[in-house]
Amino acid sequence: MGKSDPKNLSSPLSDEIIDKVRQLEEKYAAMGQDLGAYLDGLIYSDYVTYWDYIQLDTLLSLQKPRTAIPDEEIFIMYHQITELYFKLCLHEIRQLASKESLKADFFIARLKRINNYFRALTHSFEIMIQGMEKEQFLKFRMALLPASGFQSGQYRMIEICSTDFHRLIDKEVRDEFTKHKVNEKQIDELFEHIYWKKGATELATGEKTLTLKQFEKKYSKEFKELALDYADKNLWALYSNLPEEERNNEDLIEQLRFLDVNVNINWPLVHYKSAARYLQKDPEDIAATGGTNWQKYLPPRFQKRIFYPTLWTGDELNSWGKSWVDENVLFKNSKA
Repeated sequence: MGKSDPKNLSSPLSDEIIDKVRQLEEKYAAMGQDLGAYLDGLIYSDYVTYWDYIQLDTLLSLQKPRTAIPDEEIFIMYHQITELYFKLCLHEIRQLASKESLKADFFIARLKRINNYFRALTHSFEIMIQGMEKEQFLKFRMALLPASGFQSGQYRMIEICSTDFHRLIDKEVRDEFTKHKVNEKQIDELFEHIYWKKGATELATGEKTLTLKQFEKKYSKEFKELALDYADKNLWALYSNLPEEERNNEDLIEQLRFLDVNVNINWPLVHYKSAARYLQKDPEDIAATGGTNWQKYLPPRFQKRIFYPTLWTGDELNSWGKSWVDENVLFKNSKA
């Protein structure tokens, strides 16, 4: 079987090329399309380049600092990278939610991807902890008000898609909703008690901060619709609906536990570590951007937000997040 010579237009087409053209013709014929028209487009189209394919010029133009302080650009880019990782997590979750005849091996593979994304995020947060000058941050942060990382809608979507919605309710009233039927009315009621609202509420007055008001205006409707849509296909629901043999898969249980730790302990606590570096000032604490109450909002031991409580022992539940704080924040700060 000879190959065609690009320098000699009269060279015969190989059998392999002819076969591929026939396959293409069948493909487009099945859709009522003319292969010739598509070949014309291929003739005149340009080659794909790396920079065009990933829209590099657009990507590099998306950093718009509000000040001339150099480290603000680091702050912007890191948060943009974070949101891209969150988008990857949601991409994997959608694959799981739409998978027909879901099996443990597919479930495990996608959970491993999500956990790898969060592992990369958690490890890379050292950029926010050590990668900026404290003096620069404390200056440019004032130009960001009332914007806050609290307002990451994609992070909330990951939470909503990961567990039954009542698991995201403030722990003081969480047990009141565990047996309620999930419907639109209940979602509305649950949303009024969502845990994150306390993180952006004025302690003295109980009033919502502007950060929270903006956040709810943009996302409340979308969050409620997502919670209703994922009531029977969030990650816990998908796991619970597997056959018993599949549910007992140790690797699957391990990945779900990793996800619980990554989202509900590791990620909020690297933020706590960063806040402790930049916003802790003896003898007072500086308010975070947007006025969020980081001292009460970030530590998992206060909210004990846990996606999959039945996968943990009683001792593990009781000490949720506490050892991390002791080992990674309090001890290191005492040595600084």
